Amino acid sequence: MTADFMTLAAQRIRIVLVGTQHPGNIGSAARAMKTMGLARLFLVAPERPLDGEAFALAAGANDVLDGACIVDGLAEALAGCHRVLGCTARSRRVALPESTPRDAAADLIGAALRGDVALVFGRERTGLTNDELHLCHGAVHIPANPDYSSLNLAAAVQVLAYEIRLAILAGAELDRDRPGDPAASHEQMEGFYAQLAETLDAIDFHKGRAPDSAMRKLRRLFNRASPDEREVRLLRGVLADAQRIARIAADRRPAETPAVPGARGLD
Repeated sequence: MTADFMTLAAQRIRIVLVGTQHPGNIGSAARAMKTMGLARLFLVAPERPLDGEAFALAAGANDVLDGACIVDGLAEALAGCHRVLGCTARSRRVALPESTPRDAAADLIGAALRGDVALVFGRERTGLTNDELHLCHGAVHIPANPDYSSLNLAAAVQVLAYEIRLAILAGAELDRDRPGDPAASHEQMEGFYAQLAETLDAIDFHKGRAPDSAMRKLRRLFNRASPDEREVRLLRGVLADAQRIARIAADRRPAETPAVPGARGLD
């Protein structure tokens, strides 16, 4: 891996902080990022604006704070990303493939060969919501002391940023099978999932059952496959044809004969 790619890989990694409550934690996270060569900071709906405390705790990483992109929702922060990992405590609420910080760093650096990637951190007190975790392809769990697992937000960012730095320096060479094919972006995959859900409804796949469970499993399946842009276009073409056939079938169904008030059947 060349020095040029090492720089490019770092530039393709977004650190996303969701709903941060204390500006000082943002400043400390920016410092943790800069010490490990990362600079792309995204802030999703922070509770308070950046202030003097944030810049004081950044300790010279003012450029990271100045360049931070502040958005209203997580989907906006992930636009253009094709690989997203959420840093979270172990939870059975949302079943996601789980990795250690070291494996996650190798995963992200390998995926950065194909485009932008993101590492998402939740709120200091409550972490990421279920809906936010559903936007992630995998979860990262820091194996802290189970008797005292409370980890400050900036400390968590530092742990992951350090592992990313090691992965870059080691020249992690993953996901090189299709170097010429651009990976499908986060919004392209979300568009595919929306069309997939519509198609399953159109063909009555769920048969009256709640669709959430099936969609979660299908999301995991396609996230593991990590399709590129051409593959997503192919899949959406298949879905479009399935939707067209479903419409034709619906149009050909005989209409129910409306009941005539007061009419009786033959004896």
